[in-house]
Amino acid sequence: MNVKAALSPEDIARACADAMWAEDDASKGLGMEIVEIGPGFATLAMTVRPDMVNGQRIAHGGFIFTLADSAFAFACNSHNERVVAAQGQITFIKPGKLGDRLIAKAREVTRGGRSGIYDVRVTAGDIVIAEFRGHSRVIPGTWLPQQDK
Repeated sequence: MNVKAALSPEDIARACADAMWAEDDASKGLGMEIVEIGPGFATLAMTVRPDMVNGQRIAHGGFIFTLADSAFAFACNSHNERVVAAQGQITFIKPGKLGDRLIAKAREVTRGGRSGIYDVRVTAGDIVIAEFRGHSRVIPGTWLPQQDK
């Protein structure tokens, strides 16, 4: 029996996220949390802390990018394949502010072969802060053990 036969796609996505989260010191260190996870999608949240604002006293773009990139990572690793970013691009729409709870919602646009494309919207309440597009690449390995049939 293999993992895909024993677990639903939602269960696989959650188990992959749990395995990934256990090793993700960067996301945990920035205070991120997984809000929702499923096959091909993930929602992560992070509150903008004082050490995350720049000289303009707004959220540093690097932290916004990192939140979007983490949501992208959890979405594209939700199918029990090991996946890394091949490319990521972000457009900043509005500034994030100190104390904002930023929400990054990632969704799979397309996935085939070893490549995928994912879009991530970062918001603070109803305000769109940034739009991110990531291109993924499957590498060898899985998050969950595979058993022979």
